[in-house]
Amino acid sequence: MDQIQNFIPMLLIIVVFYFFMIRPQMKKAKDHKKYVEELKKGDKVITTSGIHGKIVDVNDTTFVVDVDSGTKIRFEKSSISLEASKALNTSIVK
Repeated sequence: MDQIQNFIPMLLIIVVFYFFMIRPQMKKAKDHKKYVEELKKGDKVITTSGIHGKIVDVNDTTFVVDVDSGTKIRFEKSSISLEASKALNTSIVK
């Protein structure tokens, strides 16, 4: 019985760590993946490095983004910033 009482605080720490650290990070990664999969030609995006542009071509793992009139750069899909791109698109709609 004494060993179980010593183990309960450690178990509680693990449970708290899961709900406050691991689970939110998994949800954020899932939301980012869903957002990237839904992007299509013509959407305006911001990359994690801060480059603004409009998607002109979508491939399996990459996007081609027009950053200036005629200047096109290929980016990995994972380099699209979810928060910044959503903020950009909602500010345009308003």
